[in-house]
Amino acid sequence: MKTNALVVVEGGRSNSPGPHWYGCVEQSVDGAIRAGFRVGRRVRLGCVPGAVVGYNIGRFGRFSGASYPLLVKTEFGITKCSLREVAAV
Repeated sequence: MKTNALVVVEGGRSNSPGPHWYGCVEQSVDGAIRAGFRVGRRVRLGCVPGAVVGYNIGRFGRFSGASYPLLVKTEFGITKCSLREVAAV
């Protein structure tokens, strides 16, 4: 059995506060709900059918809830979606 050696990299974290994101995720999720995308709503991602199964409340990262507030389950799995990517069925 081949094993790979692990390398420890020293790092740090700044103590300065990050950007102010409070409210952005909440506003996006609220906007999705007001647009009619409630849990259980059947949607399409292009030609792939799916259903809204929840909301993305992640505040940081590449796919934060501010930009991708919907969690949609398709036959390929669960994905994070923006309102521009889905259409109600």
